[in-house]
Amino acid sequence: MTDKANDDVRAMSFEQALETLERIVDDLEKGDVPLEKSIAIYERGEALKRHCDKLLKAAEAKVEKIRLSRDGQPTGVEPLDPD
Repeated sequence: MTDKANDDVRAMSFEQALETLERIVDDLEKGDVPLEKSIAIYERGEALKRHCDKLLKAAEAKVEKIRLSRDGQPTGVEPLDPD
């Protein structure tokens, strides 16, 4: 399976990609998939995993921690894990 065959993966939400990846894992774990199909769906699974990782990293970059003043009032935000 080529990268072109996995172009639809880029359009998937995290939830869609994860659900599809879980189905692939289930199919592979059953062991009743022919070898050629196993290879193809494994490659698709790899594309889905990369996509999920990319989406998670993007989400982590957006997560911010709310800063509070001494009296507990919000004063702004800062990165959750400053480097």
